Amino acid sequence: MLTADLFFRAKLEGLIRAAGYTPVRTPPAALAVVDLGRPDAVERVAELIAAGVKVLAFGSHVRADELRRARELGAAAVPNSQVERALAAMLEGGAGGPGGRL
Repeated sequence: MLTADLFFRAKLEGLIRAAGYTPVRTPPAALAVVDLGRPDAVERVAELIAAGVKVLAFGSHVRADELRRARELGAAAVPNSQVERALAAMLEGGAGGPGGRL
């Protein structure tokens, strides 16, 4: 989970725990959730994809270039307003298996 917004991080971590996973901030992990508002976000997305980690990237809808770039790198990328729904869908789909590290 790579986001500086503590309240948003807590909300997403709650979704992860409710699905039976353990949220972590360091590798290894089956799924990484990356805030594209971070200065190093695109580089981190590229590194994680190259390492074989599924990535859910999220960012402002007005910064479509960042969302598009994350998709080009192989991440699932959604606007901020859709990240909770996208994360829930990925967790239901078995991103790493329940009990895994996300």
